[in-house]
Amino acid sequence: MLPTIDWEDGDVVMIDQRKLPAREVYVRCRTAKDVAKAIRTMVIRGAPAIGVAAAMGLALAVRRSTATGTTQLATEFYRACGMLAATRPTAVNLFWAIERMKRVFAAAMLAGQSTDELTATIDAESARVHDEDVASCRALGAHGAAVVPDDARVLTHCNAGALATGGYGTALGVVRAAVEAGKRVAVFADETRPFLQGARLTAWELVRDGIETTVITDGMSGALMRAGRVDLVVVGADRIAANGDVANKIGTYTVAVLARAHGIPFYVAAPVSTIDLSTPDGSGIPIEERDAKEITHLGPVQLTP
Repeated sequence: MLPTIDWEDGDVVMIDQRKLPAREVYVRCRTAKDVAKAIRTMVIRGAPAIGVAAAMGLALAVRRSTATGTTQLATEFYRACGMLAATRPTAVNLFWAIERMKRVFAAAMLAGQSTDELTATIDAESARVHDEDVASCRALGAHGAAVVPDDARVLTHCNAGALATGGYGTALGVVRAAVEAGKRVAVFADETRPFLQGARLTAWELVRDGIETTVITDGMSGALMRAGRVDLVVVGADRIAANGDVANKIGTYTVAVLARAHGIPFYVAAPVSTIDLSTPDGSGIPIEERDAKEITHLGPVQLTP
């Protein structure tokens, strides 16, 4: 499994998910502004991965700072927090990571740490955010594998794998853990229009792992369920409200309704950092609106009038 995001020579390096599966290209981020651009333009995507990227971006902000005192460093740090928070509105892990880093920074300031000490503190916290995400994905996988029967046919939507997290994955972590436990699992991956995360990313990950994978059109999932060819559905989440409402990639609601209509178990695999207790229900979750060209164009080719 390739790392989604990591440090290299003092820079944050991440695989450019826009280029997959045709090319494996890595983007080097030297500043927090570079990380913010990578999040906004979907070089990196997936709620947990965005949270990890934000934490590492804030570590870059203090590493690259030329501040001569802690007050100036604090100004630069909080400016970077605001810039990163403005990138993607739906993924609550982004805001969770930023608020966590803010708390650590504020506590270190109160403790009278120097600029060098503050930098080391933020560095260490960003590493913990990354490591904890990978550990939580593996724990999710271990728990989720228990509900996956042998010879299971699993339907997924979007990409909730290693690419969407610090590593291993949430929904795909369940699949991976089941396979590692010796179960035979076949996956139906919704293509997931318009960005094709299922066709491009989920299929790419699973094929690399040697897991049987079939890409289907988004409109085909109901027909597969009706034909008795789906045993369970597992998806990830961008945000979970206090009442359990789930926001995820467009089309997830349709899959959930179809699964219920056909009596098929529907599971959401997500870490605690995806739960937003400050939002009572799904009506309060901000939904991202992206460029219409993601629907009307496929790369440079115009598909609609």
